[in-house]
Amino acid sequence: MGVKYQINKTALNELNKQLRVRKRALPTIKNKESALRLEVKKAKNLADEVEARQAELTQKLQYMSGLWTEFRPELITVEDVKVSLTKIAGVKIPVLKEVIFTVHDFDLFSSPFWIVEGLQILKELTTLGIEREFYLQKMRLLDHARKKTTQKVNLYEKVQIPDYESAIRKIKRFLEDEENLSKSAQKIVKKRYEEVAE
Repeated sequence: MGVKYQINKTALNELNKQLRVRKRALPTIKNKESALRLEVKKAKNLADEVEARQAELTQKLQYMSGLWTEFRPELITVEDVKVSLTKIAGVKIPVLKEVIFTVHDFDLFSSPFWIVEGLQILKELTTLGIEREFYLQKMRLLDHARKKTTQKVNLYEKVQIPDYESAIRKIKRFLEDEENLSKSAQKIVKKRYEEVAE
């Protein structure tokens, strides 16, 4: 990439300022990356945990599988999913607040006796599925932000900071050489004046 600069003291001061900004920001960005990495891991663990609970519940209800042929799917629908937003390390994440179901009217006397319990089971399974999707979405969003942050850390550490340091070094050397040449020229001129004066 390389830093574009002029060889003068103003450019040197500007490069020093940019270098200080990046060096001060680097620890904060690294901390953000660590926090995001930890949150991604937490979200994945929570998604796995919910999936395990879902599988466990499904396994536990295996004995009822024959009864589900009598169940009418139109009895229950997901009406709304209440969501709020929260920020984790500067990233907006949707958080599941509540799943609202609509249970349509049915005749208790003509329906199978287990229908009420079946509705509760469906609510629980559906809520777990939606909750898992929220954790997976959280994981995806945080992982995307983590990758961007890692790129920025690498950009600062491996490209920009070394480039600025190199540019500063070159400018300092040039200015020192220029100053030394100027002093040498002054000495030569002074020596010639002294020789002429003698």
